[in-house]
Amino acid sequence: MANVVLVCNMNTILKMKDFYSKHLTDKVPPGSVFAAKTPGCAITAYKSGKVLFQGNDCEKEAGRWGGAASGAGPATKAAGNGKMTSSSAKAGAGLPAGFSEWSVIGSDEVGTGDFFGPITVVAAYVRKKDIPLLKELGVRDSKDLNDDKIIEIAKVIKDIVPFSLMTLKNEKYNQVQAAGMSQGKMKALLHNQAILKVLEKISPEKPDAVLIDQFVQSGTYYQHLKGQKSIVRENVYFSTKAEGIHLAVAAASILARYAFIQYIDKLSEAAGFRLPKGAGSQVDEAAAKLILKKGQRVLPGFVKIHFANTDKALALVRKKQK
Repeated sequence: MANVVLVCNMNTILKMKDFYSKHLTDKVPPGSVFAAKTPGCAITAYKSGKVLFQGNDCEKEAGRWGGAASGAGPATKAAGNGKMTSSSAKAGAGLPAGFSEWSVIGSDEVGTGDFFGPITVVAAYVRKKDIPLLKELGVRDSKDLNDDKIIEIAKVIKDIVPFSLMTLKNEKYNQVQAAGMSQGKMKALLHNQAILKVLEKISPEKPDAVLIDQFVQSGTYYQHLKGQKSIVRENVYFSTKAEGIHLAVAAASILARYAFIQYIDKLSEAAGFRLPKGAGSQVDEAAAKLILKKGQRVLPGFVKIHFANTDKALALVRKKQK
């Protein structure tokens, strides 16, 4: 989805609100002054002064208030007050200077430590010009966001950021794990596939770099990929806590968690009750309830069988059946 960002003073924003009064919507994001939706454009104005135009008519609508801006470069053009905005986040240790301002494909995964649900991996491409917009939308480390906020942000950025989602469902996870594949290799294969798909989506454009949220040393990562037909190696970097280094990884993390939440919702519907996340005692209780309700045979479609939670759940079942 096309988008344009303007930076306006409050007088201009209030004029906009009046102009779009017939199109105002009830759903207003936190930190915003108003939200409106015309047949060809969604407009959201924030208290910070930034106004986001999304949709086929975004340039036309933005033009009413100062012209198109975000597609021109790293800064967004001002409307009403002459200011310019740009990103200046500091890059992580070991990465090139200014890395946080590059156009980067970032990848991250969710669900590896959860008993219920799949592993979801997302690679997302954040162009330099979109960094200020993503900051305005609240993109940051998904661990700092609750599920409601994840859903709210993901629904917006999925139309702004080119991305690819890979989901390793429980049935397949259990099959390859039982055959001897480590979780590390599963993740390496999923990350590589997701990055390849994003590169294909944005071609012939190329990112300045690829940043993978590090779960294993780079040598081991590429060892896991040995024998794959296509392996992404050019300008690839690895870093722990990468969500705080570049917004591409933060966006990937949010989109991956959004997909995981949606999948847990589907599994909960199939189970007939709400399934908890994580791998704590509440998960053991939920698994025991699932077994008592539907039988042990359904577990491979819901859980990661090799987790210790399986034995704990079966022990609870035996205790409750006495």
